[in-house]
Amino acid sequence: MVLDPEEESSYIEDCEVCCRPIELYVQWRGERLIAFEGKRMEGI
Repeated sequence: MVLDPEEESSYIEDCEVCCRPIELYVQWRGERLIAFEGKRMEGI
């Protein structure tokens, strides 16, 4: 996974363990990561 500190982003990626989709959200302040959240996507 490559994270770009230039923008706030949300995207979907398959879990490396179970291969189910997860939604990832990252938020930056300058070059510092201030938020990271991963949620399992239900019903997919």
